[in-house]
Amino acid sequence: MTELLQLNFRRRIQALVWSRRSIWVVGLLVVLRYRTSGALIASVLIGLVLAAALKAWEMSERRRFVREAHFPRFLGAKLRAAYPQLQDRDTDLVLRGLRQFFMAHLRSKRQFVAMPSKVVDAAWHEFILHTQGYQRWCAAAFGGLLHHTPAEVLGRDARRNDGLRRTWYWSCKEESIDPRQPARLPLLFALDAKFGIEGGFRYVPDCKDIDARSSSDAYCGSAFGESDGGSSGDADGFGGSESSSDGGDGGGDGGSGCGGGGD
Repeated sequence: MTELLQLNFRRRIQALVWSRRSIWVVGLLVVLRYRTSGALIASVLIGLVLAAALKAWEMSERRRFVREAHFPRFLGAKLRAAYPQLQDRDTDLVLRGLRQFFMAHLRSKRQFVAMPSKVVDAAWHEFILHTQGYQRWCAAAFGGLLHHTPAEVLGRDARRNDGLRRTWYWSCKEESIDPRQPARLPLLFALDAKFGIEGGFRYVPDCKDIDARSSSDAYCGSAFGESDGGSSGDADGFGGSESSSDGGDGGGDGGSGCGGGGD
């Protein structure tokens, strides 16, 4: 049943992709058939409208896939082996965090996003080792492979912060949290502290909370909204629009998180 559900998702998404591509072939045939400026204009206008509608439908299906398609069953067991303190329900939360990360990549129009959690990074890495399954999953979710990058925290190098800010922004949006004035953390940024992950990254929603708790090893969510230069990048200023898809150099916000690093 699980495989059938994923197959249905993949078939619908692939059908939408090919339908969108075929629009322009049909339009070209119409122009070649009638050879008039009116036919050309009509074909272009109709093609643009249909392509936009199909693209929106395709993205809706990809979002559904990321939220609902099943992960391989072995991921939970691998996580519990690496982190014995985790129970079944805990691994479910970690995998929900992985979905949130994948959704950030999709909703940012497949730009580079950085991983903010050690335990979710472990789940992602185990998934990648199942190469064929991971490739199929990425093809349905994103239309291409999402390469692995190590987990990281907000730092002084603005080029390295774009991906993390982008992850923060879209993770907050998934949970209806104000990314600039968060009242709580999105799941992806809360898991390392929740499960006491050794070497994990710990966040609190607001920088003022760090001072109140005297937590020298915590980062604050509200720091993601800070900017040295007022970047006009994507995601409402979170992350620069020139970041590379493979995690290399890119423009964007500066600023650093409050507090120190992980354990």
